[in-house]
Amino acid sequence: MIEDGGVVRAGITILPEYRWAEAKPRWQAAEAYGFAHAWTFDHLGWGPLVEHTWFGAVPTLSAAATVTSRIELGFMVASPNFRHPLSFARDVLAVDDLSDGRCTVGIGAGGVGGYDVEVFGGTTKAASPFRRYREFVELLDALLTKDRVDYSGEYYTAVDARSAPGCVQRPRTPFVLAANGPKALALAAKHGEGWVTLGTDHDSLDGWWRSLAEVSARFDEALAAESRAPAAVRRFLQTDAAPVFSLSSVECYRDFLGRADELGFTDVLAPWPRASGPFAGDEAILDTVASDVLPSLT
Repeated sequence: MIEDGGVVRAGITILPEYRWAEAKPRWQAAEAYGFAHAWTFDHLGWGPLVEHTWFGAVPTLSAAATVTSRIELGFMVASPNFRHPLSFARDVLAVDDLSDGRCTVGIGAGGVGGYDVEVFGGTTKAASPFRRYREFVELLDALLTKDRVDYSGEYYTAVDARSAPGCVQRPRTPFVLAANGPKALALAAKHGEGWVTLGTDHDSLDGWWRSLAEVSARFDEALAAESRAPAAVRRFLQTDAAPVFSLSSVECYRDFLGRADELGFTDVLAPWPRASGPFAGDEAILDTVASDVLPSLT
């Protein structure tokens, strides 16, 4: 259980499934509750909610930026399955500007299946998702830090790409890179201001926590190989894939925060409770979390 003075930062993930009249108060409440950061999924449709209402991540975060003033906002996570670094860089610049430097970009490799691939008839599949992921990160990094960029890779090309006016945050918006395997962990250790994982064992809660300890140790090794200090990179635990919903009760949430802290995670993301289906729970729990848990975090 986390005690007063815990060091983790608490974040909330709000799915882009609500019309703005319903979404706006949630984003505002996330800030008023005292969450350090708020995120949304970046998909064209997601798993069990493909048949449901779904909106784009860029306009959602843009709108959220205009109705909040403090909370960090981010993509969790941007996908190379349907994004190109050239156009996405312009979107990131816009969200970073609208939020006055409160934008963080989560990036993942993109799945080999799922709706984001199927909706294109499978044409977005990559021969090597990792090589595409690496190029996506490298090119996006260059586009957000340089005035003009030329790039020629296996998956992406840029010719005299412009990046004015540059990010509010310098040298660019932070990247939080998703990784579990050795190649992706090395990429996160090299290019990430943050690293995020879902864990790798989702059959039992104890197995999930063990998988997190193992992958965290491997990330330490990847950081050492890059001569980066562990404290130089934020570590995000995304609890969406845990076998138990992290906001099922206040005590469960405290336990998640405490165990994540023990494993060296600096940030913990929990999904906003939904009425039914994935992440089903009682929204009222957020009131108690805000009054009894979040004030103890530093």
